[in-house]
Amino acid sequence: MRRPGPGLSRPLCGAALAAVLLLSGTAPAGAGPPEGVPAADGKGQELPGMPSVLADRTGCTPASKAKAEKQDWSRQRLDLERVRRHGTGAGVTVALIDTGVATGAAGTDGRVTARGAAGEDCVGHGTFLAGLIAGSGRGDARLAGVAPGAELLALRGTDERGRPEASLVTRAVRDATEAGAEVIAVGVALPERNAGLTRAVADAVEAGAVVVAAAAPDPPSRAVGKEIPARTYWPAGEPGVLSVADMLPGGARPDGALPTDSVDLVAPGAGVVSGGPRGSGHYLGSGPSVAAAYAAGTAAVVRGTRPDDSPEEVARRLRATAYPADIPQLDAYAAVTAVLGEPGGAAVADTGSEPVALRDTAAADRATGRAVVFVLIGTAGVLAVLWAGYAVPRARARGWRSADAGGK
Repeated sequence: MRRPGPGLSRPLCGAALAAVLLLSGTAPAGAGPPEGVPAADGKGQELPGMPSVLADRTGCTPASKAKAEKQDWSRQRLDLERVRRHGTGAGVTVALIDTGVATGAAGTDGRVTARGAAGEDCVGHGTFLAGLIAGSGRGDARLAGVAPGAELLALRGTDERGRPEASLVTRAVRDATEAGAEVIAVGVALPERNAGLTRAVADAVEAGAVVVAAAAPDPPSRAVGKEIPARTYWPAGEPGVLSVADMLPGGARPDGALPTDSVDLVAPGAGVVSGGPRGSGHYLGSGPSVAAAYAAGTAAVVRGTRPDDSPEEVARRLRATAYPADIPQLDAYAAVTAVLGEPGGAAVADTGSEPVALRDTAAADRATGRAVVFVLIGTAGVLAVLWAGYAVPRARARGWRSADAGGK
């Protein structure tokens, strides 16, 4: 069942959000850092931002010269190291519809097949998402994707500059269906419904594919502070599609996130680390497309461990095992390991594997608690000083007698 959009999940206040991001080691971002502007990974290290669209008359996104020095908050939040002990998506093909995926990119280990021009990725965004879905980590297992054993089918849903087109997305969905992809990840979001795309998505679901799509476009930085009415984006709004939006460590959507009418899940989508099409360095990316990539990778692991499950059962599993909130938050480990009862029933632990709980004990949430404690302690300290400044002189003037003593 679709959940209401981001109106029910308010962003954290500025001070608390800053504390959370500092404690959790991430850089704040709504749609990733603006083009060409580096951002810190939490240790003061500068990582360039990964754009989703290139401006006209600019070159391709250059290779990053920086490498992340530690695992980012998103992978800790999703417990990916434990997820991979139960499955890696081996034997599953994930079709990724975005700006393309560089077939020779570091960390893909020869597991990328491209249709047409999709083997070249000038923007770099599709290659970035591929690393989150199925990357091997570019030599660092801590930065691997959710399903590093999965095969990737790269398809273009945009032009060379990253601008999405309904005709390209429709053709890509049909190509993915014809290729027998078990999971179709759509990183782009269109503002208008298209009849051809509607039919293509319905055919994909009927053919047995789990279709996961970004609930909204990755917004440019200029969207911050502007009032934009909520709307449905496509193909995320199509029946049978798992619609995924981005969240900050505390669970709220970022400032400047484009509002949308309905969302099935939120997943980490701010200050996330992955690679690009050129070189072996890292970038920071953000937005609903990043969150959708994490959900698609989780679906690939589920399909690999539960090959007899239907697309509806896989989507239900991701929703049912999500951490309950205004908008349920993806829990990749629970999705892979939990045992589900009848539809509508609660998830219970798989006694044949490690204990499972639908958790709110992620490091980022602990950081949120610490930040709140620090704020309360600081506030109490300030109030104590102000009270002392008021009460001590009055008490001294009374000769340290209580006010009740009056003139006695």
